[in-house]
Amino acid sequence: MLYRHGDVLVQKVDEIPQTAKKARHVTLAEGEVTGHSHRIKEPGAAELFVHNKGRADELRYLSVNHEIATLIHQEHGAIELPGGIYKVWRQREYTPERIITVRD
Repeated sequence: MLYRHGDVLVQKVDEIPQTAKKARHVTLAEGEVTGHSHRIKEPGAAELFVHNKGRADELRYLSVNHEIATLIHQEHGAIELPGGIYKVWRQREYTPERIITVRD
């Protein structure tokens, strides 16, 4: 399964890398332009993990521990994610000069 929530893509996967570290929040991405964020609405419904934090190849993983966790953002409709593990990444755009991460 693949979900798109604005500039964030969420794909169901089998596992979280063992070297990923648990985050203290469930904000999948923050908008640098608008200040809005892609985050899980229900407290305790999911846990976020970061793999290769601060590196160009940083990835985030979401573990939905309840039947459903709702992904929300101020400018997009809510998406209900069923229980399971998900890989999360920001959409990127290619230009001849460079690859740009899309920002809300």
